[in-house]
Amino acid sequence: MVTATDNTSPQNAAETATPELTHAAYDSKVEGNIIFTQVDAAINWMRKNSLWPMPMGLACCAIELMATASSRFDISRFGAEVMRFSPRQSDVMIVAGTVTYKMALAVKRVWDQMPEPKWCIAMGACASSGGMYRSYAVLQGIDQLIPVDVYISGCPPRPEALIEGLLKLQKKVEMERPTQTQKEETAVV
Repeated sequence: MVTATDNTSPQNAAETATPELTHAAYDSKVEGNIIFTQVDAAINWMRKNSLWPMPMGLACCAIELMATASSRFDISRFGAEVMRFSPRQSDVMIVAGTVTYKMALAVKRVWDQMPEPKWCIAMGACASSGGMYRSYAVLQGIDQLIPVDVYISGCPPRPEALIEGLLKLQKKVEMERPTQTQKEETAVV
């Protein structure tokens, strides 16, 4: 059985609760909780911090690509730890290694299946320029097949180089104008 020990009426109880309610309803830091920005800046911030790579490991550079996801280098600091092996869930293709003409058709097919917007990183000398393989069977740079946004030099490049290339891609994504291109595309149609 609960008994009341004070003589407060319901009106007095409401008056004593009012300061707590007003304190909860009033946030003196409301100026710090509001962010003003442009739509392009918000979209680019979301895109650059959630790049999902499609690893296209074709040769020895793929080992360095795998090492980048390890705890020592931790590519997840940049929002790119979600390596997707499905092109429909990726937005960055990392071509790591020697691209032969036989494999080029498969690389192009995977690139075409990726949704827009999409970017490409050519990792290593072979993906960038054919490397030391000057033969009829090797494509002399993946840029002859698909557009490349960032080139990473080295044979094979270290994981730190891939992280630097990812940061350069993030800066490039940050400078894009997605709403402007959307307006241009709708004007053409």
